[in-house]
Amino acid sequence: MPEPSQRAMKDQQRSPLDFLADPRVRLGLSTTAMLVTALRARRNHVGHCEAGAFRAVNGLPDLLYPPVWVIMQLGTLGAAPAAAGAALLAHDRELAGRLLAAGAGTWAFSKLVKQMVRRPRPAALVSGARGRGREGSGLGYLSGHAGVAVALGTAAFPRLSRPGRAFVMAAVPVVGLSRIYVGAHLPLDIAGGAALGLAVDAAVALVQHPSSQMNQPDLSPGRI
Repeated sequence: MPEPSQRAMKDQQRSPLDFLADPRVRLGLSTTAMLVTALRARRNHVGHCEAGAFRAVNGLPDLLYPPVWVIMQLGTLGAAPAAAGAALLAHDRELAGRLLAAGAGTWAFSKLVKQMVRRPRPAALVSGARGRGREGSGLGYLSGHAGVAVALGTAAFPRLSRPGRAFVMAAVPVVGLSRIYVGAHLPLDIAGGAALGLAVDAAVALVQHPSSQMNQPDLSPGRI
């Protein structure tokens, strides 16, 4: 077992990315981020910066809607069993369970948080908000789509090949932006959803490996 001084030297050599690989760190940071965004969203007030960011994305050309809609489906509830099925086909049962639990859990918790915060949809808060596709029902904060996409992407990332990781890094942010584009959510809703997805996946990882330590993770590309 390393001496305290040796352990301290190893901690100093770790990069921020190494610390974020620890699910306990991710759980603490993401929970804090969600609480901060939830408190701001409860005011039902949209600041100048948030409104400007919303209009910039929401006002993009309509011709983007078909490809954006396709990518947006990566944040639906059905994406969780679909991703779990892909992991099973790759003979990774542990990842399949984590994907299913994190994705479905994030979707379920998003419904609970919505009822607690009760922020309306953008159409009720921002003048000139444009809606595309089926009109979003229910409340705005937070985005379940953004949460599910982040949860699935975070869970799968260490097991993916380099092309798979590149796809996740590109697609996950687009899922969140797509919800602004179709007029379903404001930027603060997306940030809260992403934080929830990160928190739920971290919790699932801790349940699967309760004795996990802050060792340097194996970030070499996988085969999926």
